[in-house]
Amino acid sequence: MSEQKVLYLSRADVEKVNMPMKEIIEALEKAFLEKGNGKVEMPPKPGIHTMPDAFIHAMPAYIPSMRSAGIKWVSGYPENFKRDLPYISGLLILNDVETGIPYAIMDCMWITAMRTGAASALSAKYLARPESETVGILACGVQGRTNLEALSCLFPIKRAYAYDVLPEVQEKFIAEMTRQFKFEIIGVKEPKQAVVESDLVITSGPILKHPTPPIEKDWLRPGSYGSAVDFDSYWSGPALAQMDRISTDDHAQFQYYKSAGYFGQTPDPYADLGELVAGLKPGRKDEKERTLAINLGLALDDMAVAPDIYRRAKESGLGMWLPL
Repeated sequence: MSEQKVLYLSRADVEKVNMPMKEIIEALEKAFLEKGNGKVEMPPKPGIHTMPDAFIHAMPAYIPSMRSAGIKWVSGYPENFKRDLPYISGLLILNDVETGIPYAIMDCMWITAMRTGAASALSAKYLARPESETVGILACGVQGRTNLEALSCLFPIKRAYAYDVLPEVQEKFIAEMTRQFKFEIIGVKEPKQAVVESDLVITSGPILKHPTPPIEKDWLRPGSYGSAVDFDSYWSGPALAQMDRISTDDHAQFQYYKSAGYFGQTPDPYADLGELVAGLKPGRKDEKERTLAINLGLALDDMAVAPDIYRRAKESGLGMWLPL
């Protein structure tokens, strides 16, 4: 019997691969097409909860057409910033689809950040106006950055408005994004300023079961698109009721979270992202619709990206081989 080995990729290794955001969006679109056509195996993610509003989730998925199978073990702890620790952390394991033997273990922080932004942009491709050119970012952390990057891949962005409850975080975001992009980044003092001026609105704060959402009815103007990366933590009940179309990335997981106490005032989504990509449900129908994507974050996203990360890392000689 030959020796079995697994390639371990640290966070630094995964970041060195630096798979372009545009290619991540394309990979997700292929995966969601498979999902829409019923060709993906992805059970609802189970989890444990050691602290209020914190989670540790197991996220398995299998995408046959991509020969991708594996699981992500990921945590999200809202109070970690007080310890100078990241909100999201975890590991991802890939398994050989013919033998089941693990062949890669990698840090999941970079993949989680990038694929989440990519999912927002992919949803926007079907639900936002193609000519959208202004973005509102509410919460200027990792997801604020990757969502802005992803949207800039698909839309002719000319200006972004940035808001964060922590002024120093907002200032750092503006400085970094100004260096990264050619369009204007403007800091605002109130959430409303970032919403009412924008064609595309991203909210990406911590996920809270009992939030005090600041976004009110009529803030999102007709024809605009929102992406609630933080579930409904930023969006009030009246604002949600005003949406013409709400999508999610998976109906079953949305209903699971609703049964667990989230989305108390959120109408059920009319479509999931797989249905939109596969053409089973319509996207935006007219210029005046208010649309919102509530993507929960799926193992499908990770498994669409991780095999490419593995292949590129292997070709570049990154990582460390470990015996099983």
